[in-house]
Amino acid sequence: MAAYSKTSALMARGCEFLGTEHAILCGAMSWVSERNLVSAISNAGGFGVIACGAMTPDLLDAEIAGTKALTAKPFGVNLITMHPQLFDLIEVCKKHGVGHVVLAGGIPPKGSVEAIKAGGAKVICFAPTLALGKKLLRSGADALVIEGMEAGGHIGPVSTSVLAQEILPNLAADNLVFVAGGIGRGELIAGYLEMGAAGVQLGTRFACASESIAHADFKKAFFRASARDAIASVQVDPRLPVIPVRALRNKGTEEFTAKQLEVARLLDEGVVDMGAAQLEIEHFWAGALRRAVIDGDVESGSVMAGQSVGMVTREEPVADIIAELLTESEAALSNRGAAAA
Repeated sequence: MAAYSKTSALMARGCEFLGTEHAILCGAMSWVSERNLVSAISNAGGFGVIACGAMTPDLLDAEIAGTKALTAKPFGVNLITMHPQLFDLIEVCKKHGVGHVVLAGGIPPKGSVEAIKAGGAKVICFAPTLALGKKLLRSGADALVIEGMEAGGHIGPVSTSVLAQEILPNLAADNLVFVAGGIGRGELIAGYLEMGAAGVQLGTRFACASESIAHADFKKAFFRASARDAIASVQVDPRLPVIPVRALRNKGTEEFTAKQLEVARLLDEGVVDMGAAQLEIEHFWAGALRRAVIDGDVESGSVMAGQSVGMVTREEPVADIIAELLTESEAALSNRGAAAA
């Protein structure tokens, strides 16, 4: 702890909130953020988060139990707000005494925040704008994550650096705000901490950790890639509420464009309504991501990755990744202190 005294001091609020040694969360990556990676991150002093994604309550129940068998440290569960069984999933978290629930994918539906808090858990929400961040805090969110477009997976339209400048000066003094998106080195962590962030969230840096169950070919795709290879998907039809997804460019990128055209045609023919259309798109991503992560199909599967992918060059243990990030952060803070003196 003493080795990272400056970083730890700036992370103190986040650590107290999470119950961890370091205020470093692992982003919830479907198929990747499961019991092995989550427990490894928590055991290394960070905060692992299970990606529930499209899991049924029974599957989530088993995943939480499996994670608890591998770590006694705190970890969280990420729930998608549009999940049709959201409240059943909340009950599963409550049954296991999960201390933190992350709500992602949209504005939390009525009663969901209250249901989570009734079970004794803290609620973390994603805030893509300052106005929504304020609203979420008024509605009971205990902490916010601001995630910029540099991140992997589903993304918003604004960069992390702009979000941080807009939101941290307004909210960070009195609220817990974690910063995510495009973070690959500790020097950037130091900068966000100095701006008032309570901690940070990283996904891409952890996706290829030794403890990650991702297929060897999925990891190799990361090692070969540069920042410009991680591109955002394009919305083909303005009627389809498609949230852009950042992933490595491959045949899967083209297949998603074709999928949107197919769903748009079904809409035109009245075969599906808008809700079913959106679900079709989400199912496409879930299947494409599984093919890449689990089966190693990095040609037609979805290799979701943030723009920090160019900084992922080898497989290494979670503990080493966290130690490297903290060492870089501490050096940056020490150098600034020395310069100021």
